[in-house]
Amino acid sequence: MPLSSFSAFEPALAYAASSTEQTMDRLLPRRYPEGGDAGEARVFDAMRYSSLGGGKRLRAFFVLASATLFKVGATPALRTASAIEFLHAYSLIHDDLPAMDDDDLRRGKPTCHKQFDEATAILAGDALQALAFEVLAHEGTHGDPAVRTALVSELAKAAGAQGMVGGQMLDLMAETQAQTSIGAITRLQRLKTGALISFSCMAGAILGKAAEPLRVALAAYAHDLGLAFQIVDDLLDVEGDAATLGKATNKDAAAGKATFVSILGLERARSQAALLAQQAADHLEPFGPKAELLKQAAKFVVTRRA
Repeated sequence: MPLSSFSAFEPALAYAASSTEQTMDRLLPRRYPEGGDAGEARVFDAMRYSSLGGGKRLRAFFVLASATLFKVGATPALRTASAIEFLHAYSLIHDDLPAMDDDDLRRGKPTCHKQFDEATAILAGDALQALAFEVLAHEGTHGDPAVRTALVSELAKAAGAQGMVGGQMLDLMAETQAQTSIGAITRLQRLKTGALISFSCMAGAILGKAAEPLRVALAAYAHDLGLAFQIVDDLLDVEGDAATLGKATNKDAAAGKATFVSILGLERARSQAALLAQQAADHLEPFGPKAELLKQAAKFVVTRRA
């Protein structure tokens, strides 16, 4: 069943999550039925523990929804969606480590380093990152080597020092800075959170070999959506419920970290997120009715409670 057969966002998101999860399950290494090396089995278990059975799979949804705009087949879209979820899982494992955010809970269960140990968590994260690129580079993801190369290149940029990793470094440094401007926070979150969301939204255009004007429209959508997403994350850290979120709240305030909420205040942050979500939806006009699910996704981002 293609994602385009859904007219409402919530069932489309649930379908994207379940179909991506099934693909991830097939792509992840498994513990050997009998024999085999215990070390390998342990890292396999940690990889599966941290990447399966949780999360909204919103990034996977963006891959699948953008792919429908260009009539991309199910297998390329699902493999690409799985790759971004593997990389996202790696980032969460490392983000939760004591040297980073030092979290004990993720998606309602113990973080990887609490369930296993720090060394295993680091190795599981490393392996998930490598698996993401292995999946994208495989001919099963796309028959055109140029498309596979573009996917690998763009995800590497989004995940690396000028993307997510750079944003995480800025985030760690922000804890020790007396003052941080709204411009600096925006740049930090554009790298740390927005880069992977942007890749997810652009992946369908890469798979479908889309024309440049349509790629630009999707990039603008992803830019505004990514910022709205992070503002809402900051709001949920202040106003959210830990049981609903599946992770601790008020972490940023406790760490003395500047956020959109600490700088703008609750009401201004909330209105800014709504404005960005509307701007994101407006960027999709060139696609017409085909982009309805992506427009609904923008509304979901600012109304979600988890």
